[in-house]
Amino acid sequence: MKFICLTLLIISGITDSRSERYDVVGPVDSVFAVAGEDVILPCSVKPNISVVDMTVRWSGLDLKDSQLVHLYEDHGDRNTKQIESYRGRTELNHQELQRGDASLKLSSVRVSDEGRYKCFIQSKSWYDDATVDVSVEAVGRPPVITVDGFDHSERLHLQCESEGWYPEPVLEWLNSEGVSLSSETTQMQRNTDGFSVKHTITVHHRDDKIHCRVKLRHHTLETLIVTSSISFNPWRTTIILNLIAVALIVIAGILLAAFVRKNREHDELQNENRRKKQEHDQLQTETCRIQQEYDQLQEEKNRKQQELDHLQEEKNRKQQEYNALLQNENQRIKQELDRLLENRKQEFSSEDDQEQIVKSGMQREHDQPQNVKETKGKQGNQQSKKEDKKCLLQ
Repeated sequence: MKFICLTLLIISGITDSRSERYDVVGPVDSVFAVAGEDVILPCSVKPNISVVDMTVRWSGLDLKDSQLVHLYEDHGDRNTKQIESYRGRTELNHQELQRGDASLKLSSVRVSDEGRYKCFIQSKSWYDDATVDVSVEAVGRPPVITVDGFDHSERLHLQCESEGWYPEPVLEWLNSEGVSLSSETTQMQRNTDGFSVKHTITVHHRDDKIHCRVKLRHHTLETLIVTSSISFNPWRTTIILNLIAVALIVIAGILLAAFVRKNREHDELQNENRRKKQEHDQLQTETCRIQQEYDQLQEEKNRKQQELDHLQEEKNRKQQEYNALLQNENQRIKQELDRLLENRKQEFSSEDDQEQIVKSGMQREHDQPQNVKETKGKQGNQQSKKEDKKCLLQ
């Protein structure tokens, strides 16, 4: 039973794998595009099954490392790694993806878009790819015919020029009967805009119409010139050429005079600028000198200020010393006075005691008038001593 189930699963897987197989189909021929227009790069799967759940990758085979042109994956466009030159110019029709059509729309075709592209479509169990060759054509500007001059054999020198073509165009001259004329000189150049072509030819004045035709694959541009309408007179041509030469000489003289005047003005302006530069340099030097003197004066001022501050500090110090000495001297004098006063007080106290003893002895003696007078004299002396003591205390 297990063997039967395993066999059925293997058969079912093989059947599903075969049912998911498909072929990616591209165009048989090259796709032609015109520069500046839009182009569709065909790509689809056979049978027509939906590729919505698959991965669709467009890449350029002629580009380095097959760089990414457009990527559809997980039901959306994933162009974060897209080539810069293709940004905003590629598009897949998501509705057509359901019918198996993965064609790429390329907008505003450029000449650089020419080359081979690969359309790669991958499912969970199968993948396939196809290539698409793209050829780009750039239609240039209409050809322009100019007359280079005449010769004395009544022949016209014509020049036809056109530019902006890609790839190289073909330029040919035709007469009024449609017969091809041989060009005398041909020039072909290529630039960023494409190819430019220039051919010259000499025709007889009697030829009525001359055509200049530029062809490129499916595109043709043509310009016509009627030679019979071009007046031809050698004498008139000579006069015109002489007049042109005279006019050119006069213009050259005017330009030369203007050039000389401008050159003189330029020299004067240069001298004036040089003089002003010298004056500026002198002023700059004088300014530097004044600045140096100012800095020196500022330094001298600072030095004087420092000396003044030092003298002021010295003065303050001397004043403090003087005040301290004066205070000490006053204290010493006061102490000396206090000591003198104390001594005087002791002396006065001793004299009073002696006088009191004398007075007591004399009172015990006879009270005589003379003794009375002496006692009064002593009392007067005592009174004068008290007054002297009072004055000394004051």
